Amino acid sequence: MYFLTGFIAGLLVIPILLAMARFFGLYTCVQECESQVFTLFGKVIGTIDTSGLQFPLSHFGSKALLIPFFGKRYEVSTALRQHYLRSQMVNSEEGTPMGVGIWYEMQVKDPVSYLFINANPDGSLQANVTSSTISTLSNLEMEKMLEDRHSLSRSVRQTVSPLSEKWGYQLGSVYIRKVEFTDAHMVENITEKVVKRLVQVTSAMKQDGENRVGLIKSETAFKVSQKMAEAAASRPRIVGRALNEIAKQDAEILDTVLEVMEVDNLLASGATIDILPSSSNVLVQLGEGTKSTTGPEIVTATSLD
Repeated sequence: MYFLTGFIAGLLVIPILLAMARFFGLYTCVQECESQVFTLFGKVIGTIDTSGLQFPLSHFGSKALLIPFFGKRYEVSTALRQHYLRSQMVNSEEGTPMGVGIWYEMQVKDPVSYLFINANPDGSLQANVTSSTISTLSNLEMEKMLEDRHSLSRSVRQTVSPLSEKWGYQLGSVYIRKVEFTDAHMVENITEKVVKRLVQVTSAMKQDGENRVGLIKSETAFKVSQKMAEAAASRPRIVGRALNEIAKQDAEILDTVLEVMEVDNLLASGATIDILPSSSNVLVQLGEGTKSTTGPEIVTATSLD
């Protein structure tokens, strides 16, 4: 029973004792990426930037006991922060209104300067980045403004860094992320020109492809006709050589082959053949005077005995 009562009393008393010790400045908890600045009688006596449980008495001595009554403790975040400024208006050399978006990183490196040098360091840094961006990019050629954003970003950072350090800031990366046209009519004109240019490039590519295909086809047809002509020219030589070989072996076979070739040519020509007796001179004369309407007429006198 006594143990339970003591445990409950401890649960109630210990938080009260810790709160009183913290109120009187006997200890403090410093978070990650945080610095605590201590002042006494309006003057800065020190800074603690080591995270964890800290005891001001070990840092500032007996003066730490007076801080809760005659001083103040400031908590300053030293984490890396990012900010993006949208549509900062600048004019190009051609007089074109442009909207510029700029992104930058910042981190508090000197908490004392951050607290007491400038009443509004965040707003002052933002205004400084804006003015530096406008002064750096104004009256530049549109082409340079669109293409040389890396070098322009470095110029802005070099301009802003000295003042930011006076206010306790360390300026990180600065980058011009976006350059846009704010005039809707100009955007439409540029879009129309780009579309026309794309159509021209596409048609030129298509025409070039068709020309290449036509050239390949003509070269292929020329080579094929060349080979066909060579084959047609070599055919009589091959056939003549074969007939010579047949004539050397047997003349009767050669005569038979020639007759077959002649009959084949006659059949291929589609001519009409009339076979007449060799003794019928009248019929021969009549045959010579008659013309076939379907093709050439060949009259052959053949004995019917």
